[in-house]
Amino acid sequence: MTGTEECGNCAEDSCSAKVKQAGEREQDYQDRQQLAGRMCKIKHKIIVMSGKGGVGKSTVAVNLAVSLSMKGHRVGLLDVDIHGPSVPTLLNLEDRQIQGNGDALTPIDFSEKLKVMSIGFMLQKRDDAVIWRGPMKHNVIKQFLKDVEWGDLDYLIIDSPPGTGDEPMAVCQFVEDADGAIIVTMPQEVALMDVRKSITFCQQLKMKVLGVIENMSGFSCPKCGEILEMFPSGGASNMAMQMGVPFLGQIPMDPYVASACDDGTPYVTRHADSLTTAAFMSAIKTVLNGDNSDEVVNDNSIYNNEREVKIMRIAIPIAEGKLAMHFGHCEQFALIDVEIDEKKIVGSVTETPPPHEPGVLPKWLSEKGANVIIAGGMGSRAQNLFTEQSIEVVVGASADSPEQIVKAYMDGTLEAGENVCDH
Repeated sequence: MTGTEECGNCAEDSCSAKVKQAGEREQDYQDRQQLAGRMCKIKHKIIVMSGKGGVGKSTVAVNLAVSLSMKGHRVGLLDVDIHGPSVPTLLNLEDRQIQGNGDALTPIDFSEKLKVMSIGFMLQKRDDAVIWRGPMKHNVIKQFLKDVEWGDLDYLIIDSPPGTGDEPMAVCQFVEDADGAIIVTMPQEVALMDVRKSITFCQQLKMKVLGVIENMSGFSCPKCGEILEMFPSGGASNMAMQMGVPFLGQIPMDPYVASACDDGTPYVTRHADSLTTAAFMSAIKTVLNGDNSDEVVNDNSIYNNEREVKIMRIAIPIAEGKLAMHFGHCEQFALIDVEIDEKKIVGSVTETPPPHEPGVLPKWLSEKGANVIIAGGMGSRAQNLFTEQSIEVVVGASADSPEQIVKAYMDGTLEAGENVCDH
């Protein structure tokens, strides 16, 4: 179902709510129709997940939702973390109460463009514990999706509790046409182990993984802005590449994020001119590039309130996770986004190219937004075709991981040897 048509008037034969299922109770059928009627008014539904707690998932969900609203999109933020709802605190909405409108629930307005719903709005006291078993949690998630009067939205961001239990499973089952899931992790291997399980969870439920965000990646010094590596870097991007899912970028650990959370002020609004905000904006650009509307960001610039952040996309032909010595013999391409001024990787995705025919790959990579291609070897005719597409060509690189090649290129230390294929 699309647009703002009420359920029952949808012209799409594929709509699951048009026909009563065999053995389905009348009440269940009506609930399913009402749920479809709500969801059809929302263009994009994105679930924010994590393999384990404490990785900053809710902080990422809140700042992503706020950032999208700052771009002018109509956004809903749904907190389905039943036992640990933190969204009201992060947005300084703890004293707000849900209002009913007939059979519907009215979400809380954080701003003109952002509506919020959370079980936290139903608690009498902020310290009240929710002691529910699976069926009750299942029902309240269904109620949030079915009865909340979201109206017409561009995005619904769903903050799911950590793990692969009842709540994320219920969300995936109820939101049949979700765009996919963003999975938040930290650099440590113990967190990455659980992220792999979350990716497998999504794959088993036929839920697309939009990408992985590595939160608390390095420490951003509040005085000089230098990023200090606190944990081994590159773990999340390597893991994402191994599992064939996009890597959306690294968000540095910033002490001002904690203070903004405690004060209930979204970090991206308080510290718009920061590397951390630029990282959030980079993740949003990747999400927006999955939107085929006119609002898609097609250039290589990310704007916050005061600073323009320039992004370069570097294409690396790869085979078995390392650079393929000839670009025409590669299995896939790693497309890695780098913030030019800071020389920092902010995102990566692995793409399978179309069949290799003369002139196809230069045009395809240009359409993917590539500015540079680094290869072990490339013939002169192919190099000319890439140049015609305004893509810089670097040849003679040695077989290494895409991240190491890109870092060396940005640092000016890439050793380009002999072109292994000059014909």
